[in-house]
Amino acid sequence: MSKLSNETLIASSDSTLAAYASKNQASRGRIYKEPEHAYRTIYQRDRDRIIHSASFRRLEYKTQVFVNHEGDYYRTRLTHTLEVAQIGRTIAKALNLNEELVEAIALAHDLGHTPFGHAGEDTLDDLMKEEGGFNHNLQGLRVVDQLEERYPDFPGLNLSWEVREGIAKHSTIYDFPKTLSEFEPGKGPSLETQVVDAADEIAYDNHDLDDGLTSGLLKADSLRKIDFWREIEDGINKRYPEIGKELQKYQIINSLINFLVTDIINESKKRLKKFNIKNVNDAKEIKEKIITFSNEVQKKRGPLREFLFKNLYNHYRVIRMSDKAKRFIKDLFNVYLEKPQQLPIRTQEHFKNESIKRVVCDYIAGMTDRFALNEYKKLFDPYEKV
Repeated sequence: MSKLSNETLIASSDSTLAAYASKNQASRGRIYKEPEHAYRTIYQRDRDRIIHSASFRRLEYKTQVFVNHEGDYYRTRLTHTLEVAQIGRTIAKALNLNEELVEAIALAHDLGHTPFGHAGEDTLDDLMKEEGGFNHNLQGLRVVDQLEERYPDFPGLNLSWEVREGIAKHSTIYDFPKTLSEFEPGKGPSLETQVVDAADEIAYDNHDLDDGLTSGLLKADSLRKIDFWREIEDGINKRYPEIGKELQKYQIINSLINFLVTDIINESKKRLKKFNIKNVNDAKEIKEKIITFSNEVQKKRGPLREFLFKNLYNHYRVIRMSDKAKRFIKDLFNVYLEKPQQLPIRTQEHFKNESIKRVVCDYIAGMTDRFALNEYKKLFDPYEKV
């Protein structure tokens, strides 16, 4: 396909976007120059590179809340990521934002996560404090910029500046970005990045409720004490008076997601108008989120989120697993640090360009829960084959 055809493809894709959306044509490009694809836009190509990466596949066996071996029903980082992408595309489409950019950022936003969820991240952050600590946003950038090895012409995946900026500036109440100078730290994130942030919050709140109820750690009777939950449940019961408990749970979760997505779309439209957002830069100059919930819904969400913190994330079984995970990570880190020759030969090659600590940190951060548990047994169980 000719260059002209590629330009026609990009122009056609951009023509449906709002003035404030990130345009394919305006992308700042890639670190390493390469010709763009004949029939895929730059963000479509980024999305595909992410999906085909080893780091993306490993998300299948990384903890969301429940460690993988506790059951195959529960969300993993992979299923969570797919849910974020789906919700994000819905919001982006309604606001005429760049769906392909939203999808690429969503699919990449958790690539830097460690095994065992935030327990693993907190442990590596402490172990790496003398070398700048550990932040899963920045680790995600390391993954796509350096650690993935799939192309002969450059390290990493050579993603576009806009997707990399989205990874770096991803923020929620659990995610605190440390923005690099490359990504204009004085400016806010793109609207597409803000969509991913909002979709992430909607996904983990509601699907953690689902998993918590399924596990038995959360009780439906206790949730009825929360106005927001009770309002939705009463509406479902009125519509389906004979519905069973399992179907009722699914319908409540679905209704909550739909309610929150609708609120974000409506509130974001108001804020785009209020701040008179005309282009991408206008959005980045605003010092507060534009893609967000209304104040009324923020207040509704508060008690539900407090319930999750108190009854799920701080449940003794979750705390026990998190504490155990911290010990696993610390022991693995120290045994590799003491004798780095135990690392795979290919991993040891990175000592030429990185400190031993950083190489060990990268290796552990890339592990799945299952691999970390097996590695722990190999290194510490005298009867386990190495």
